[in-house]
Amino acid sequence: MSNRGNRGVSRRAVLSGAAAAASGVWLAPATAARAGTGAAATAVDAVASALDRELIELRRSIHRHPETAGLERRTAAVVARRLRAAGLRVTTGVGGYGVVAVLDGARAGRTVAYRADMDAVAPKDQVAGGTEAAHLCGHDLHTTIGVGVAQVLARLRARLAGRVVFVFQPAEEALTGAAAMLADGVLARTRPAEIHALHCGPFPVGNFVVMPGTGLPGQDRGTITVTGADAAARARRLADEISALGTVSRPATPADLERLVAELQMPDGPLAGFIFMQARAAEFEDRAEVQISYRCWPQERYAEVREAINGLAGSAGGAAASFPNDPFPAMVTPLREGLALQEFLHRTVGRDRTQRLYAAIPYSGEDFALFLNRIPGSYAYLGVRAPGAAIETSYPHFGTFDPDERAIGHGVRAMAGWLASRTHAGAATAGRGTI
Repeated sequence: MSNRGNRGVSRRAVLSGAAAAASGVWLAPATAARAGTGAAATAVDAVASALDRELIELRRSIHRHPETAGLERRTAAVVARRLRAAGLRVTTGVGGYGVVAVLDGARAGRTVAYRADMDAVAPKDQVAGGTEAAHLCGHDLHTTIGVGVAQVLARLRARLAGRVVFVFQPAEEALTGAAAMLADGVLARTRPAEIHALHCGPFPVGNFVVMPGTGLPGQDRGTITVTGADAAARARRLADEISALGTVSRPATPADLERLVAELQMPDGPLAGFIFMQARAAEFEDRAEVQISYRCWPQERYAEVREAINGLAGSAGGAAASFPNDPFPAMVTPLREGLALQEFLHRTVGRDRTQRLYAAIPYSGEDFALFLNRIPGSYAYLGVRAPGAAIETSYPHFGTFDPDERAIGHGVRAMAGWLASRTHAGAATAGRGTI
């Protein structure tokens, strides 16, 4: 366990205004007029400051008990207990071990939702492999931030308009948790107008990175069966040919990771469109197979890529590829909500601590896509890279992932302000400006 959490959370570093909260807009109008914009920031920061140490300890507790997709029993129980203690109405067992908690403000307003994922990374999904489940994707921080935001807003309920629905999701790593919660009626029962999420990323601690109009790719999987003479050799050649369709490869060195992060922030850069292809041959007693998994951007390219794969399969004398399911959808942050979040962060955190991605990371998917396919919302990255730390310490799924725990305080303050601002009547039409 890192000792980074032992560094005190500086009030100035944590948010010379970040949840500078909603610059007062989330207060009921009469209260805001009396208190002024500084009072909202002071109130959020005062409440969050009292929780900083407690939340770091909560993160460490979750971190010590990693639970993989579909097995989040302890984590869900801890979350539910904390939220009930804060006075929220809590429902458990939603889509598995999902937890849903509702906080009603004292004034009329809109309903918005906030999603945090809870599962750890299985050994097979860890870069370079691992032997045990571990929180190497930051979901322990995500869960902690979600609890912290709920606690802050609950203590400021008298100033809050509208309703906030907190969705703690299981099984994100397996891309099954969002679908299970939706099938269980999570949105139908709570009816939020929009939903928001935050994810750890390899950016300086306390920075926020938005992605209006972009996001993360989906995924497609297929199999080609090869039979007859020399099936194994033909399958290997076919796997090589299909792999050659890829336009990007997985980063192999820290320098590759640094370059990836830089390219993501380039408008019309090299990652504006890509295919990340993985194809391997497998030999069986009576046949050989080419097993295919790939991501592409934009997602409209899936039909084109499938056609190319089928063409190669046909020319190799194999049967057409079998794609048993439609591609898992890409997660695309709506432009309007993404720009609104960017504007909010510019006002509160500051322009120097707000970056923007113009491209999707080729190697990562996100089942938050299923929520954004139902209702609008936003998805952003929270920087967790400690000053002077190697990039592998803040890049999810690496065995060296060791986020700076001070990020928790930054996330809680910013998201408390952001959600509260979105429950305010009229928030849906805010943030239409261009950059």
